[in-house]
Amino acid sequence: MDNLLQLAADPGAWAALAALFAMEVVLGLDNLVFIALLSNRIDEHRRRLARSLGLSLALLFRLAFLASASWVVRLREPIGTVFGHAFSVRDLLLLAGGLFLVWKATTEIHHKVEPDDDADQAKTRAPLSLTAGLIQIIVIDIVFSVDNIITAVGMTDQFPIMVVAVVAAIGVMIAASGPLAAFINRNPTVLMLALSFLLMIGMTLIADGFGFHIERGYIYAAMFFSSLVEALNALARRKVRRPT
Repeated sequence: MDNLLQLAADPGAWAALAALFAMEVVLGLDNLVFIALLSNRIDEHRRRLARSLGLSLALLFRLAFLASASWVVRLREPIGTVFGHAFSVRDLLLLAGGLFLVWKATTEIHHKVEPDDDADQAKTRAPLSLTAGLIQIIVIDIVFSVDNIITAVGMTDQFPIMVVAVVAAIGVMIAASGPLAAFINRNPTVLMLALSFLLMIGMTLIADGFGFHIERGYIYAAMFFSSLVEALNALARRKVRRPT
């Protein structure tokens, strides 16, 4: 209790909390986009439940990994060497998650652009079951949770600060998941853009797994620029449709 009071009275602790919260929100964008896209494949009446459960599981994974932070950090230790490159458990998780994202994004893009002679069949594509959706969400939750916690441990060694930052960031993501999923569902071009983001994130994870680290700032800058261009295109289309 005394330790918590000391942290509350320490301006440095508040600065660390703000920085860690911002980092968790930014790093959580990848997870949020994936969950928003996947939930739109689930039956409409269960989408909100899928998003809430998916992000709640993400919170549980992050808290569990925080509680065993020393073990998580050891996931960076090499466990074997292949063709002269030492791989750790973290590298294998990143490779698995990256390959999964690339497969998922490629499959969805193929479904959107591949012409189908039977239009009715395309419209009645079977929705994804809640269980199948949650299994896929859990896979990505684990990958992103490990990476986020390793980054968080590198920013501060205060467990309460990390817990508060993680809980607050997940709360923001839960609040934003519904509007984001609805916006993506209403705008086909935004859907394709989001799938392209997942493809890029997947390739980034694969590169990181092989030891080629790409600064996330470059990835998010590209995502922001692409989103800005899409917003300008949307404004241009709205102006064209507006009656003169």
